[in-house]
Amino acid sequence: MKEATLASRLLKPWRAVRSNPVMIKELRGRMRGRRAFVVLTIYAGLLSAFASAIYLLYASSADNLSGPPGQLVGKIVFGGLVITELLLVCFVTPALTASAISGERERQTFDLLRTTLLPARSLILGKLLSALSYIVLLIVAGVPLQSLAFFLGGVVPEEVILSVVLLLVTALMFATAGLFFSALSRTTLGSTVLSYAFVLFSTAGIPMLATMVLPIASLGFTGVGGSQPPPWEVQVALIYLGGFLLCTNPFLTAIFTEVALLEKQTAFFFKVNVTSGHEIWLVSPWIVYTALCLLLSLVLLIWSVGLLKRKQV
Repeated sequence: MKEATLASRLLKPWRAVRSNPVMIKELRGRMRGRRAFVVLTIYAGLLSAFASAIYLLYASSADNLSGPPGQLVGKIVFGGLVITELLLVCFVTPALTASAISGERERQTFDLLRTTLLPARSLILGKLLSALSYIVLLIVAGVPLQSLAFFLGGVVPEEVILSVVLLLVTALMFATAGLFFSALSRTTLGSTVLSYAFVLFSTAGIPMLATMVLPIASLGFTGVGGSQPPPWEVQVALIYLGGFLLCTNPFLTAIFTEVALLEKQTAFFFKVNVTSGHEIWLVSPWIVYTALCLLLSLVLLIWSVGLLKRKQV
């Protein structure tokens, strides 16, 4: 009896999610039309085209490259597919949630949702889960193309698993951001602009900020034109600061996670040498990036629920 009660409690959140009327309505509305399948077909077609183009480019310049041919082409095809998927996820995901709440206001259906007994939390989660379900479908559709790299060699299962994790947490972060700006803005145009501004800042603005801040911070300890390196404590601080800024960008996270996996043979923790014989421990970038994405998604989700409750009062 106790085991049945415990199982019922554990399954209660899943049942609540599965029976969310907003999620069911959004999924049915999205999958009944042609748009969802057209987008999925274009997505798979673009990935296939990029994979073919990368392979043909490698084949045309294979004489000028060194290393085992199979392993090298497998790495190139896999890396190109992951970067392409990240790019598509970054710019497709906000479009699915930027109009989630603002679109209801523009269609004058938001007041109807307010008259129901559905709480703001269920409304936000329903909108988010319906968008994420479609994004997960897109990510899963790209996994078979990634698996083609196994036939070419040079790719291990850990790389595929880590790439899927990065794609999922990136989709979660940008979907939650789009939903937050949709709850914040009155119009879909405003929420879309803010959502893509957030995407551009995350993917391009932060790396540019890091390239400007870190050299200036280093010069502050060595002086302009100084030949002496900064103290090792300062070097450690700059390494951690640079690593943190690196881990806020999905593309740099994917690249340096692959570098750590190849050079350090680990996907979790590793040591690096600093001057004067000091060693420090570093965490693989994907771990920090995943934690940041989950934390930011949780904050934006709670904030979105708060905005919806405040506007319902």
